[in-house]
Amino acid sequence: MNSVQIRSAERALSVGTWLIVGGAMLFSILTVTPLMERHSPKGWEWTAPILPLVVDAAVVIVVRLDSVLAALGGDGGRWPIALRWMTGGMTLALNIAESALKKDLVGVAVHSVAPLLLIVTAETGLAYRRAITTARTAREAQQLAERREREQAADERREAAERCRREEREHAAQLAREQREHEALLAREQSAREEAARREERERTEARERAERESAERREREREQREQERERTEREASQRRELEAREREARERREHEREQQRAERERQALLSAGPAEERQEEPLARATVRAAWEAGLSIRQAAELCGWSTGWVTARYQEHRDTTPAAVPDLEGATA
Repeated sequence: MNSVQIRSAERALSVGTWLIVGGAMLFSILTVTPLMERHSPKGWEWTAPILPLVVDAAVVIVVRLDSVLAALGGDGGRWPIALRWMTGGMTLALNIAESALKKDLVGVAVHSVAPLLLIVTAETGLAYRRAITTARTAREAQQLAERREREQAADERREAAERCRREEREHAAQLAREQREHEALLAREQSAREEAARREERERTEARERAERESAERREREREQREQERERTEREASQRRELEAREREARERREHEREQQRAERERQALLSAGPAEERQEEPLARATVRAAWEAGLSIRQAAELCGWSTGWVTARYQEHRDTTPAAVPDLEGATA
């Protein structure tokens, strides 16, 4: 059984024990309290639950401390045993007292179930915990022995590995001496070859540098040519853009002039039509009023041209003054 299973067993034992203790305490309080109320002096019936609570508190202390001592592998001596059996006997006596006084054997049997179960559970739980503690101690001792054996085996392996490494170092040192002697011979031969190779390399380097200088000069000339070509292209593009801008301005100016001429012709046509014989359509009337406003005519003259009332024309003039206040002078007084 591993440590997880042991902890699971202890948890199950603890939960089960406290469920039984809690149930027995509740049953004892509910059973003993009415008996104590009937045997308490008049006016002191409220003290009836105190006795079962005190007894049950002793039961809780016994169960809790026994579990702690059992988990630690300790032994409290004779007094915990005496307290355990005394509290169990008191609980049993208090629970069956009512039925015993009435000589109700069935009631005695029924009310003795919870106290007896509490007593046996306390003893059994203590035995289980001691057994679990003993098993855990034995397992820990076994694990400690196994760990020491593993450590001893690891020490032996380390010592063997150290001997092997020492022998390997000595062998490597011997090989290194031989290798150094061989390398010294090769180094002398290599030095002669390297000197010849350096001379050849210097000659190749000088030739490569000359070629690189020539290539760099050629690239520089090509770069200058490209730069000149790029500047020339940019100048031509700038000139084209300026020419296009001037042409666009000329077109816009001519278009603006044509638009002004067209608007002027339309305004002259509206103003030259003379007084309207009947009221014009509203879009045409609005155009006529705007032409009159731009031409500086009075409100009355504009009303005659469009056929609408002077009030309506006055409202249109006000709209034009609001949208373009500085365009024309105020003609509000020129109605005569």
